[in-house]
Amino acid sequence: MKAAGRCARACGLLLWATASVAPAATTGNRFTIATAPYRFAWPRDHAAHPGYQSEWWYYTGHLRSSDGRRFGYELTFFRFGLAPGDPAPPAGHSKWRGNELYPAHFAITDETGKTFFYRVRFAREALGMGAASERTLDVRADDWTLRGAPLPGRPALERMTLHAREATEAGDDAIDLVQIPQKPPAVHGHDGVSRKAACASCASHYYSYTRLASSGTLELAGRRYAVTGLAWMDHEFGSAELQSNQVGWDWFSIQLDDGRELMAYLLRQKDGSVTPESSGSLIEADGSVRYLPRDALHVSAIGTWKSPHTGALYPSGWRVHVPVANVDLTLEPAVEDQELATTSGSVSYWEGAVSVRDTVTNKPLGAGYVELTGYAQPISL
Repeated sequence: MKAAGRCARACGLLLWATASVAPAATTGNRFTIATAPYRFAWPRDHAAHPGYQSEWWYYTGHLRSSDGRRFGYELTFFRFGLAPGDPAPPAGHSKWRGNELYPAHFAITDETGKTFFYRVRFAREALGMGAASERTLDVRADDWTLRGAPLPGRPALERMTLHAREATEAGDDAIDLVQIPQKPPAVHGHDGVSRKAACASCASHYYSYTRLASSGTLELAGRRYAVTGLAWMDHEFGSAELQSNQVGWDWFSIQLDDGRELMAYLLRQKDGSVTPESSGSLIEADGSVRYLPRDALHVSAIGTWKSPHTGALYPSGWRVHVPVANVDLTLEPAVEDQELATTSGSVSYWEGAVSVRDTVTNKPLGAGYVELTGYAQPISL
Protein backbone atom coordinates (compact mmCIF):
# COMPACT_ATOMS: atom_id res chain seq x y z
CA MET A 1 0.00 0.00 0.00
CA LYS A 2 1.72 2.76 0.01
CA ALA A 3 2.14 2.14 3.37
CA ALA A 4 0.04 -0.55 4.21
CA GLY A 5 -1.25 -1.54 1.02
CA ARG A 6 -0.74 1.88 0.37
CA CYS A 7 -3.66 3.40 -0.67
CA ALA A 8 -3.69 6.79 0.62
CA ARG A 9 -5.04 7.02 -1.90
CA ALA A 10 -7.55 9.16 -0.91
CA CYS A 11 -10.43 9.14 -3.25
CA GLY A 12 -11.17 5.58 -2.56
CA LEU A 13 -9.86 5.32 0.90
CA LEU A 14 -13.24 4.72 2.41
CA LEU A 15 -14.00 2.09 -0.16
CA TRP A 16 -10.51 0.66 0.04
CA ALA A 17 -10.77 0.20 3.73
CA THR A 18 -13.55 -2.31 3.27
CA ALA A 19 -11.86 -4.39 0.54
CA SER A 20 -10.41 -7.98 0.02
CA VAL A 21 -7.99 -10.15 -2.20
CA ALA A 22 -6.87 -13.69 -3.57
CA PRO A 23 -7.63 -15.72 -6.67
CA ALA A 24 -8.15 -19.04 -4.97
CA ALA A 25 -10.70 -17.60 -2.53
CA THR A 26 -12.93 -15.85 -5.07
CA THR A 27 -16.60 -16.84 -5.12
CA GLY A 28 -19.69 -15.38 -6.70
CA ASN A 29 -20.74 -13.61 -3.50
CA ARG A 30 -17.51 -12.36 -1.96
CA PHE A 31 -14.26 -10.75 -2.99
CA THR A 32 -10.98 -12.64 -2.88
CA ILE A 33 -8.69 -12.11 0.11
CA ALA A 34 -4.90 -12.04 -0.05
CA THR A 35 -3.52 -15.33 1.19
CA ALA A 36 -0.08 -16.91 1.24
CA PRO A 37 1.67 -18.27 -0.62
CA TYR A 38 1.15 -16.03 -3.63
CA ARG A 39 3.59 -16.23 -6.50
CA PHE A 40 3.67 -13.14 -8.68
CA ALA A 41 3.84 -13.80 -12.40
CA TRP A 42 4.73 -11.00 -14.78
CA PRO A 43 3.55 -9.50 -17.03
CA ARG A 44 0.18 -10.91 -15.85
CA ASP A 45 0.29 -9.28 -12.42
CA HIS A 46 0.92 -5.81 -13.84
CA ALA A 47 -2.69 -5.93 -15.10
CA ALA A 48 -5.95 -5.60 -13.14
CA HIS A 49 -7.25 -8.20 -10.65
CA PRO A 50 -11.04 -7.75 -10.57
CA GLY A 51 -11.53 -10.66 -8.12
CA TYR A 52 -10.14 -8.34 -5.45
CA GLN A 53 -12.16 -5.38 -4.28
CA SER A 54 -9.43 -2.73 -4.33
CA GLU A 55 -6.35 -2.10 -6.41
CA TRP A 56 -4.06 0.79 -7.26
CA TRP A 57 -1.13 1.72 -9.47
CA TYR A 58 0.76 4.46 -7.67
CA TYR A 59 3.51 6.62 -9.17
CA THR A 60 5.58 9.24 -7.36
CA GLY A 61 8.77 10.78 -8.67
CA HIS A 62 11.39 13.49 -8.77
CA LEU A 63 12.12 15.38 -11.97
CA ARG A 64 14.58 18.05 -13.04
CA SER A 65 14.38 20.31 -16.09
CA SER A 66 17.34 21.24 -18.27
CA ASP A 67 17.50 24.66 -16.55
CA GLY A 68 17.74 23.02 -13.10
CA ARG A 69 14.15 23.45 -11.92
CA ARG A 70 13.07 20.63 -9.58
CA PHE A 71 9.65 18.98 -9.42
CA GLY A 72 7.92 16.17 -7.60
CA TYR A 73 4.82 14.47 -8.96
CA GLU A 74 2.14 11.92 -8.11
CA LEU A 75 -0.16 10.09 -10.50
CA THR A 76 -2.32 7.33 -9.05
CA PHE A 77 -5.04 5.14 -10.53
CA PHE A 78 -7.41 3.21 -8.28
CA ARG A 79 -9.83 0.42 -9.12
CA PHE A 80 -12.69 -0.45 -6.77
CA GLY A 81 -15.17 -3.28 -7.28
CA LEU A 82 -18.73 -2.56 -6.18
CA ALA A 83 -20.12 -6.10 -6.08
CA PRO A 84 -18.25 -9.43 -6.11
CA GLY A 85 -18.83 -11.71 -9.07
CA ASP A 86 -20.61 -8.99 -11.09
CA PRO A 87 -19.18 -9.00 -14.63
CA ALA A 88 -19.06 -6.09 -17.03
CA PRO A 89 -22.35 -5.61 -18.93
CA PRO A 90 -22.56 -7.85 -22.02
CA ALA A 91 -23.21 -6.50 -25.50
CA GLY A 92 -26.71 -5.10 -25.87
CA HIS A 93 -27.14 -4.21 -22.19
CA SER A 94 -27.30 -0.70 -20.78
CA LYS A 95 -24.05 1.23 -21.19
CA TRP A 96 -24.84 2.96 -17.90
CA ARG A 97 -24.25 -0.25 -15.98
CA GLY A 98 -20.83 -0.81 -14.44
CA ASN A 99 -19.28 -2.66 -11.50
CA GLU A 100 -16.02 -0.74 -11.20
CA LEU A 101 -14.99 2.74 -10.04
CA TYR A 102 -11.73 4.38 -11.12
CA PRO A 103 -10.66 7.33 -8.94
CA ALA A 104 -7.38 8.99 -9.91
CA HIS A 105 -5.12 11.60 -8.30
CA PHE A 106 -2.63 13.90 -10.02
CA ALA A 107 -0.25 16.30 -8.26
CA ILE A 108 2.81 18.40 -9.10
CA THR A 109 5.16 19.84 -6.49
CA ASP A 110 7.18 22.78 -7.80
CA GLU A 111 10.12 22.41 -5.44
CA THR A 112 11.89 25.44 -6.90
CA GLY A 113 8.85 27.74 -6.83
CA LYS A 114 7.49 26.22 -3.56
CA THR A 115 3.98 25.61 -4.92
CA PHE A 116 1.70 22.55 -5.07
CA PHE A 117 -0.98 21.65 -7.61
CA TYR A 118 -3.38 18.70 -7.44
CA ARG A 119 -6.55 17.35 -8.98
CA VAL A 120 -8.81 14.38 -8.14
CA ARG A 121 -11.00 12.52 -10.65
CA PHE A 122 -13.68 9.91 -10.12
CA ALA A 123 -14.45 7.87 -13.25
CA ARG A 124 -17.05 5.10 -13.51
CA GLU A 125 -16.85 2.00 -15.66
CA ALA A 126 -20.22 3.08 -17.10
CA LEU A 127 -20.04 4.60 -20.57
CA GLY A 128 -16.37 3.65 -20.74
CA MET A 129 -15.26 6.58 -18.56
CA GLY A 130 -12.76 4.41 -16.69
CA ALA A 131 -11.19 1.03 -17.36
CA ALA A 132 -8.36 -1.34 -16.41
CA SER A 133 -7.35 -4.28 -18.58
CA GLU A 134 -7.12 -7.77 -17.06
CA ARG A 135 -4.57 -8.79 -19.71
CA THR A 136 -2.05 -5.96 -19.95
CA LEU A 137 -1.00 -2.85 -18.05
CA ASP A 138 -3.59 -0.45 -19.44
CA VAL A 139 -5.50 1.79 -17.03
CA ARG A 140 -7.36 5.05 -17.52
CA ALA A 141 -9.65 7.52 -15.80
CA ASP A 142 -11.16 9.60 -18.58
CA ASP A 143 -8.16 10.89 -20.54
CA TRP A 144 -5.56 10.26 -17.81
CA THR A 145 -3.75 7.08 -18.84
CA LEU A 146 -1.20 4.48 -17.79
CA ARG A 147 0.06 2.02 -20.39
CA GLY A 148 2.82 -0.57 -20.34
CA ALA A 149 4.60 -2.91 -22.70
CA PRO A 150 7.04 -5.67 -21.64
CA LEU A 151 10.67 -4.99 -22.44
CA PRO A 152 12.00 -7.53 -24.97
CA GLY A 153 13.27 -10.66 -23.23
CA ARG A 154 12.38 -9.32 -19.75
CA PRO A 155 8.67 -9.99 -19.08
CA ALA A 156 8.78 -8.72 -15.48
CA LEU A 157 9.86 -5.28 -16.70
CA GLU A 158 7.57 -2.84 -18.44
CA ARG A 159 8.17 0.31 -20.44
CA MET A 160 5.43 2.48 -18.94
CA THR A 161 3.93 5.71 -20.23
CA LEU A 162 1.99 8.14 -18.03
CA HIS A 163 -0.26 10.94 -19.23
CA ALA A 164 -2.33 13.44 -17.26
CA ARG A 165 -3.47 16.94 -18.20
CA GLU A 166 -5.64 19.43 -16.38
CA ALA A 167 -6.62 22.92 -17.54
CA THR A 168 -6.38 25.79 -15.05
CA GLU A 169 -6.89 29.53 -15.32
CA ALA A 170 -3.12 29.99 -15.35
CA GLY A 171 -2.61 27.40 -18.10
CA ASP A 172 -2.41 23.62 -18.39
CA ASP A 173 -0.68 21.41 -15.80
CA ALA A 174 0.40 18.09 -17.30
CA ILE A 175 2.86 15.23 -17.39
CA ASP A 176 3.81 12.98 -20.29
CA LEU A 177 6.45 10.57 -19.06
CA VAL A 178 8.17 7.35 -20.04
CA GLN A 179 9.30 5.10 -17.18
CA ILE A 180 11.98 2.41 -17.60
CA PRO A 181 12.67 0.05 -14.65
CA GLN A 182 16.27 -0.10 -13.47
CA LYS A 183 15.54 -3.05 -11.16
CA PRO A 184 13.11 -5.99 -11.13
CA PRO A 185 9.88 -5.66 -9.12
CA ALA A 186 10.41 -5.76 -5.35
CA VAL A 187 7.84 -7.97 -3.58
CA HIS A 188 6.98 -6.82 -0.05
CA GLY A 189 6.10 -8.95 2.97
CA HIS A 190 6.37 -12.75 3.22
CA ASP A 191 5.31 -15.38 0.67
CA GLY A 192 3.78 -12.74 -1.59
CA VAL A 193 1.59 -11.24 1.15
CA SER A 194 1.95 -7.89 2.92
CA ARG A 195 0.16 -8.02 6.28
CA LYS A 196 -1.75 -5.05 7.72
CA ALA A 197 -3.11 -6.61 10.95
CA ALA A 198 -3.66 -9.99 12.59
CA CYS A 199 -6.98 -10.93 10.96
CA ALA A 200 -7.04 -13.39 8.04
CA SER A 201 -8.19 -10.82 5.49
CA CYS A 202 -5.91 -8.01 6.71
CA ALA A 203 -3.36 -8.34 3.93
CA SER A 204 -2.60 -7.45 0.34
CA HIS A 205 -0.39 -8.50 -2.55
CA TYR A 206 2.07 -5.66 -2.95
CA TYR A 207 5.11 -5.01 -5.11
CA SER A 208 7.03 -1.95 -6.26
CA TYR A 209 9.28 -0.74 -9.02
CA THR A 210 11.62 1.15 -6.71
CA ARG A 211 13.87 2.78 -9.31
CA LEU A 212 12.37 3.98 -12.59
CA ALA A 213 14.32 6.14 -15.01
CA SER A 214 11.91 8.88 -16.07
CA SER A 215 11.95 11.17 -19.08
CA GLY A 216 9.46 13.30 -20.96
CA THR A 217 7.71 16.61 -20.43
CA LEU A 218 6.03 18.41 -17.56
CA GLU A 219 3.80 21.47 -17.89
CA LEU A 220 3.11 23.87 -15.07
CA ALA A 221 0.77 26.84 -15.58
CA GLY A 222 1.14 26.39 -19.32
CA ARG A 223 4.96 26.42 -19.32
CA ARG A 224 6.50 23.27 -20.73
CA TYR A 225 9.71 21.66 -19.44
CA ALA A 226 11.74 18.75 -20.76
CA VAL A 227 12.49 16.65 -17.68
CA THR A 228 14.40 13.60 -16.50
CA GLY A 229 14.56 11.92 -13.11
CA LEU A 230 13.68 8.94 -10.94
CA ALA A 231 10.28 7.52 -10.00
CA TRP A 232 8.73 4.86 -7.77
CA MET A 233 5.70 2.71 -8.61
CA ASP A 234 3.50 0.72 -6.20
CA HIS A 235 0.98 -1.85 -7.39
CA GLU A 236 -1.21 -3.39 -4.72
CA PHE A 237 -4.44 -5.37 -4.64
CA GLY A 238 -6.46 -6.78 -1.77
CA SER A 239 -9.75 -6.85 0.17
CA ALA A 240 -10.84 -6.07 3.78
CA GLU A 241 -7.32 -5.10 4.73
CA LEU A 242 -7.84 -2.82 7.72
CA GLN A 243 -9.53 -3.15 11.12
CA SER A 244 -11.84 -0.71 12.91
CA ASN A 245 -9.17 0.28 15.45
CA GLN A 246 -6.82 1.54 12.69
CA VAL A 247 -7.16 5.22 11.79
CA GLY A 248 -4.47 5.79 9.16
CA TRP A 249 -0.85 5.28 8.22
CA ASP A 250 2.49 6.93 7.52
CA TRP A 251 4.27 5.60 4.43
CA PHE A 252 7.81 6.30 3.26
CA SER A 253 9.60 5.58 -0.02
CA ILE A 254 13.28 6.52 -0.10
CA GLN A 255 15.72 6.27 -3.01
CA LEU A 256 19.31 6.48 -1.81
CA ASP A 257 22.20 7.69 -3.94
CA ASP A 258 24.12 4.46 -3.20
CA GLY A 259 21.58 2.47 -5.27
CA ARG A 260 19.44 1.17 -2.39
CA GLU A 261 15.78 1.91 -1.65
CA LEU A 262 13.73 1.79 1.52
CA MET A 263 9.97 1.35 1.92
CA ALA A 264 8.28 1.56 5.32
CA TYR A 265 4.68 1.81 6.48
CA LEU A 266 3.40 2.41 10.00
CA LEU A 267 -0.30 1.78 10.60
CA ARG A 268 -1.64 3.96 13.39
CA GLN A 269 -4.29 2.81 15.86
CA LYS A 270 -6.92 4.79 17.77
CA ASP A 271 -4.99 4.49 21.04
CA GLY A 272 -1.91 6.10 19.44
CA SER A 273 0.07 2.88 19.08
CA VAL A 274 1.42 1.37 15.86
CA THR A 275 0.02 -1.91 14.53
CA PRO A 276 2.63 -4.66 15.14
CA GLU A 277 2.24 -5.97 11.58
CA SER A 278 3.58 -2.70 10.17
CA SER A 279 6.78 -3.36 8.25
CA GLY A 280 9.12 -2.32 5.48
CA SER A 281 11.58 -3.49 2.85
CA LEU A 282 15.19 -2.68 2.07
CA ILE A 283 15.98 -3.12 -1.61
CA GLU A 284 19.70 -3.63 -2.20
CA ALA A 285 21.56 -2.20 -5.18
CA ASP A 286 21.41 -5.62 -6.87
CA GLY A 287 17.59 -5.73 -6.52
CA SER A 288 17.41 -8.25 -3.69
CA VAL A 289 14.75 -7.51 -1.06
CA ARG A 290 15.20 -7.67 2.70
CA TYR A 291 12.06 -7.77 4.86
CA LEU A 292 12.09 -5.31 7.77
CA PRO A 293 9.77 -6.11 10.72
CA ARG A 294 8.22 -3.36 12.81
CA ASP A 295 10.95 -3.47 15.47
CA ALA A 296 13.64 -2.82 12.84
CA LEU A 297 12.08 0.55 11.93
CA HIS A 298 12.64 3.58 14.15
CA VAL A 299 10.68 6.53 12.79
CA SER A 300 10.05 9.75 14.70
CA ALA A 301 8.61 13.12 13.69
CA ILE A 302 10.80 16.18 14.23
CA GLY A 303 8.16 18.84 13.58
CA THR A 304 4.51 19.52 12.74
CA TRP A 305 2.49 21.43 10.14
CA LYS A 306 -1.11 22.58 10.52
CA SER A 307 -3.18 22.57 7.35
CA PRO A 308 -4.95 25.83 6.54
CA HIS A 309 -7.38 23.79 4.40
CA THR A 310 -8.58 21.08 6.79
CA GLY A 311 -7.16 22.15 10.16
CA ALA A 312 -5.35 18.81 10.43
CA LEU A 313 -2.07 18.69 12.35
CA TYR A 314 0.45 16.59 10.41
CA PRO A 315 3.95 15.49 11.35
CA SER A 316 6.44 17.40 9.20
CA GLY A 317 10.04 16.23 9.03
CA TRP A 318 11.20 12.79 10.20
CA ARG A 319 14.15 10.80 11.41
CA VAL A 320 14.20 7.32 9.87
CA HIS A 321 16.68 5.01 11.56
CA VAL A 322 17.16 1.40 10.46
CA PRO A 323 20.19 0.08 12.40
CA VAL A 324 20.25 -3.32 10.68
CA ALA A 325 20.73 -1.53 7.34
CA ASN A 326 23.13 1.12 8.66
CA VAL A 327 20.62 3.80 7.66
CA ASP A 328 20.05 6.96 9.71
CA LEU A 329 18.21 9.60 7.70
CA THR A 330 16.52 12.95 8.15
CA LEU A 331 13.61 13.75 5.82
CA GLU A 332 12.34 17.29 5.16
CA PRO A 333 9.33 18.27 3.01
CA ALA A 334 10.27 20.05 -0.22
CA VAL A 335 7.15 22.19 0.30
CA GLU A 336 5.23 22.23 3.59
CA ASP A 337 1.75 22.28 2.01
CA GLN A 338 1.46 19.12 -0.12
CA GLU A 339 -2.00 18.20 1.16
CA LEU A 340 -4.62 16.86 -1.22
CA ALA A 341 -7.54 18.47 0.59
CA THR A 342 -10.82 17.41 -0.97
CA THR A 343 -14.45 18.31 -0.46
CA SER A 344 -15.89 15.74 -2.87
CA GLY A 345 -16.52 12.96 -0.34
CA SER A 346 -13.04 11.50 -0.58
CA VAL A 347 -10.39 11.54 2.13
CA SER A 348 -7.93 14.42 2.52
CA TYR A 349 -4.31 13.37 2.96
CA TRP A 350 -0.75 14.65 2.71
CA GLU A 351 1.50 13.21 0.01
CA GLY A 352 4.72 14.97 -0.77
CA ALA A 353 8.27 15.09 -2.02
CA VAL A 354 10.96 15.13 0.67
CA SER A 355 14.72 15.64 0.77
CA VAL A 356 16.85 12.89 2.32
CA ARG A 357 19.99 13.67 4.33
CA ASP A 358 22.38 11.83 6.62
CA THR A 359 21.27 12.58 10.19
CA VAL A 360 24.84 12.90 11.51
CA THR A 361 26.63 14.73 8.67
CA ASN A 362 23.62 16.47 7.02
CA LYS A 363 25.00 15.28 3.66
CA PRO A 364 22.37 14.79 0.92
CA LEU A 365 21.82 11.06 0.41
CA GLY A 366 18.83 10.81 -1.95
CA ALA A 367 15.16 11.70 -2.33
CA GLY A 368 11.84 10.36 -1.16
CA TYR A 369 8.08 10.60 -0.88
CA VAL A 370 5.92 10.48 2.26
CA GLU A 371 2.21 9.75 2.56
CA LEU A 372 0.16 10.61 5.66
CA THR A 373 -3.46 9.51 6.03
CA GLY A 374 -5.99 9.69 8.83
CA TYR A 375 -4.90 13.06 10.20
CA ALA A 376 -7.64 15.17 8.64
CA GLN A 377 -10.21 12.49 9.50
CA PRO A 378 -9.97 8.83 10.52
CA ILE A 379 -10.52 6.22 7.88
CA SER A 380 -14.07 4.96 8.27
CA LEU A 381 -14.42 1.20 8.08
